[in-house]
Amino acid sequence: MTLSEISKPIERYISEFEEVFKHQMKSNVLLLDTVVRYMMKQRGKRVRPMLVLLSAAVCGEVSRRTYVGASMVELLHTASLVHDDVVDEADERRGMASINAIWKNKIAVLVGDYLLSRGLLVAVENSEFEFLRITSNAVKRMSEGELLQIQKSRQLDIDEATYFRIIGDKTASLISTCCEIGATSASEVPEHRAALRDYGEIVGCVFQIRDDIFDYTSSNLIGKPTGNDVKEKKLTLPLIYAFSQATKKESKAILKVIKNGAKNAEVREVVTFVRSYGGLDYAEKKAQSLIEEAKQRLDIFDNSSAKISLLNFADFSLQRST
Repeated sequence: MTLSEISKPIERYISEFEEVFKHQMKSNVLLLDTVVRYMMKQRGKRVRPMLVLLSAAVCGEVSRRTYVGASMVELLHTASLVHDDVVDEADERRGMASINAIWKNKIAVLVGDYLLSRGLLVAVENSEFEFLRITSNAVKRMSEGELLQIQKSRQLDIDEATYFRIIGDKTASLISTCCEIGATSASEVPEHRAALRDYGEIVGCVFQIRDDIFDYTSSNLIGKPTGNDVKEKKLTLPLIYAFSQATKKESKAILKVIKNGAKNAEVREVVTFVRSYGGLDYAEKKAQSLIEEAKQRLDIFDNSSAKISLLNFADFSLQRST
């Protein structure tokens, strides 16, 4: 199941959203408008607006409120990508030169700030203060998750509970926000909103687990080399589980390798360690159990094409190859 197939029930709404989003991105400042138009060429998969629209459709009807919510989360997401590229000193984004690579860090940071402020203003201009509360909480969680991960990477001290706290805040919070805003735009039933918020949170965690598995299994599927997390001293679920199964002596030796800055040969040693202690199998099984949990959250909704798409998206998050 591809994203294109999953988005079929809300295909016409996506086209309408694109027009609304372009309007929200415009600026009267020539430099800013030039950068924004360049960013529009780096068109992503629009996963987050798709989730907003599907969540609205499964609860009722897609409306103008839904487009406002979808614009907010996409502006927030785009702003976070621009800031991430600055922090990571990334030269590329989706096969094109990154904003910071072309216009340097100062302009990139300011553009990211602009996009974030536009997202907040979209809510204010449309008196969608509940949307504002939901997205502001997501921004808070994303920042906390990133900083906690940096802290733990320096300390090289993380257990499974802390790992899930990090990925919940850093990754899942925005996907959860998409689903909750979509539900809020179409339904006044608190149970609908809670179910979709939880669904998004769980699926978001699976998305990150899948990325963490990729880091040990492929050099090109998601555009980053195998072992990149190891080189950045990030302890993810496959490695955390392997530590729990290995002897203290073996774990200490691997931690020392990571602490000293693993090069290619040492990275292969860590990958072998993770594989031999079942870290990848454990992460896969954990992700599978979470997907079943996410699907159960949708049981309260009547059968519809939108519900089927959300169920398929849960499977997609686990089985995707990119």
